Parts: sequence; structure tokens; C-alpha cells
Amino acid sequence: MFSRIALALASLVTTLVLIPAASGAADQPPIRIGIVYSYTGSSPTAGPALDASISAWLALHNQLVGGRKVQIIRRDDTGPAPDVAARQAQELVVSEHVDFLMGSIFTPDAIAIMRVSTAAKVPFFIVNAATNGILTNAPYSFRFGASIQQNTAPLAIWAGRSGIKSVYNVTSDYAPGIESDKVFSSVFISNGGGKVLGDLHVPVTANDFTSYMQRVKDAKPEANFAFIVAGSPSVAFFKASKLAGFEAAGIKTIVNGATVDELDLDAIGDYALGVISCAQYSWTHKSRLNEAYLAAYHRVATNGVKNPDFMAEGGYDIMSAIDRVVAAQGGANSGTLDLDKTLATLKGLKLDSPRGPIQVDPKTRELIQNIYIRKVQKVEGILANVEFETFPQIPGDYP
Repeated sequence: MFSRIALALASLVTTLVLIPAASGAADQPPIRIGIVYSYTGSSPTAGPALDASISAWLALHNQLVGGRKVQIIRRDDTGPAPDVAARQAQELVVSEHVDFLMGSIFTPDAIAIMRVSTAAKVPFFIVNAATNGILTNAPYSFRFGASIQQNTAPLAIWAGRSGIKSVYNVTSDYAPGIESDKVFSSVFISNGGGKVLGDLHVPVTANDFTSYMQRVKDAKPEANFAFIVAGSPSVAFFKASKLAGFEAAGIKTIVNGATVDELDLDAIGDYALGVISCAQYSWTHKSRLNEAYLAAYHRVATNGVKNPDFMAEGGYDIMSAIDRVVAAQGGANSGTLDLDKTLATLKGLKLDSPRGPIQVDPKTRELIQNIYIRKVQKVEGILANVEFETFPQIPGDYP
């Protein structure tokens, strides 16, 4: 842990100038991308994983975006700390004159950065923050993760189709967790008449789930739906469900994808085997583009992160979007980017992605994308989320 944090801290506020592969790119100043993301705090491995994903994209594209060299300028949000995120974003805009902002695991941080983006008229790409409706008053922001509706409703539909008739919900007590509880319950009841026997909203930083899991077991549901924040809380959640004897009691565990994040699976261990989840990406996804992405990722990842999670993969797609924006405005000769042209390119943009085909919804600025039902299995001795069912081209406001 300490070595990972040290490596992350060493990379903070570092400007990486990548040498162009073509002489035309040298005629213009570099495209400047400001990242506000977690390198310390509750998710210290998230930043290095995102960095590796961006480096993988650059390795596959001659170190250029739209024919121009690029500067990546990183700042640490330190975790869910909106005041810090806002200050870092403001510095990137005012002092570093970035062309684009990228980042945010947590909704409060995303909202803080969106306010900076809106005031400064600088496009902002959200890597993850999933709370529904946050883009409404942020005209220059685009979500390249998934909304709560998008990555929860399909799981509720799948549960009903699979014969699960009753659930008990346990979610982290913050906006995404509370929303996932509401979305799952609503869809589970309306699609097949399932019953929700109860719900618990637990502290975001909870690290002891013993009493919560006992309450779930006592209610005798067929399944426990959970959205527990990644990191130490999710590790504690799975340990407690195992000790409570869920498996022996016949209680299935079905969760939001963040609860079985790839960056945490080693720490969770075999407690996660068999768990069903819902998300927009797993590194086990079968496609030629994902194979190329993984090969490049593994070549450049020197931070101890074995495989990208769905948040890191979002960084790859954001780089593809920025590449399209720059190319559409002249590439190596694009000069200062025009905001109206940038927005016109992004709205409706279609991309091939390691996760599958994606499109920016021109009305909502959310992604239309495949959502996958997955099961934790061992792949060549490594715990992984393996896709086994696809909900194709789901909009951000689904259903």
C-alpha cells in the first residue's frame, strides 16, 4: 500500500510532454489535459490505473491526439473532497490553461469540477461519478462512465428473469448508494413482482458489516442486492457475508460493479467467487480492440495494478473522444480549439471502445452503451468479472 501511494505521490503535479512523431505536430502548442483524480485517500490505486490506461491509448496512437502532441497535468483530489477538487480544477484552468478537464470517481467531486467547467467553458469528461441527473446544468460536461440507472436497472431485470423473488438491499449511505437502492427496488418490483424485504443504508466508511449481514440473513431473502463503495468497505462487506453464512442459507449476492471492482478483487479474495454484478466493462471482454488495449496497458503499467477496471478503461475512451475533437478541427494545424465545434463533434459521437460500441447521447451527454451482467470467476488463476449476458445499447436514463 505505502509503495503504491509513494509512486502515486511522485507522479502528482507532474507535467509529461510527449515528443511528437510527426513534424506537423510541432507547429502547434500541445493539447493540455488536466486530470483531477484519486492518487491518495480511499482509492490510491485508481490514479495509477487511469494513468496506465491513458498511456496505453497514447502508445497505440503514436503519442499524439488528433495529430498534436499532448501534455497531461495531474492533480490529486485526495478522495471525496469537493473543495479540494474545485480548487485543483480552478488551478488547472486558470494557471495551466488546460483545453480539457478529466476526472472524478466521486459525485461530490464531479459536481464541484462541473461548476468550474461551466464557469470557464472548458469541456469536462467524467470518468466515473454515477449519480443520476448531474449533467443537467453542466452544458460542457460529458459522462464516460455509467449512470446509476444504467448500471442498476439491468441487474434488477436480470434478477427477476432468473427467478429471484425476494431481495434485501444494503447500500452505502450517499447519493449513488441511495439511488441504486431506489432504482433496483422500483425495477425489481415492476418487472415481475419481486419483493424487497428491507433495506439498510450503511456509512460510506463502514468497515464492520457483521450486524448488517445478520439482519439480512434473519430476513431470509433469496438474494442480497448491495452497492458498497470500493476499497476497504467492500472487502469488509464480503468477509461479513461469508461469515454470516449466506451461501449455506441459500442467499445469493448481487451487486453494483463498483462493489467488485477489479482493483479490489485481490483484497476481497475468494469471498467474491460466484458474485453477480452489473457494469459497462470488464477486462475479460472479448474483442480485438480490448485485446490490443490490454496488451498496451500491460506494457506501460508499472504501478502494480494488474488489469484495468471500468473506471480506468473510461480514460481510454475519453482520449479517443479528445482525439476526434482535435482531428475535426484541423489536427496538427488545429490551433486554438473552438468550443462550439468541440461540442458539435462530441454530441452524437460514436466510438469503437474496448468495452464495445459507445455513442454520446446528443441530448443528455451520457453514453449509450452495452451493459453487462458478470460473474466473479478465476481466469488463469486471477479473480475476474466474466461477462455472460448483455443488455445492448442502454441509454443513461434507462429504463
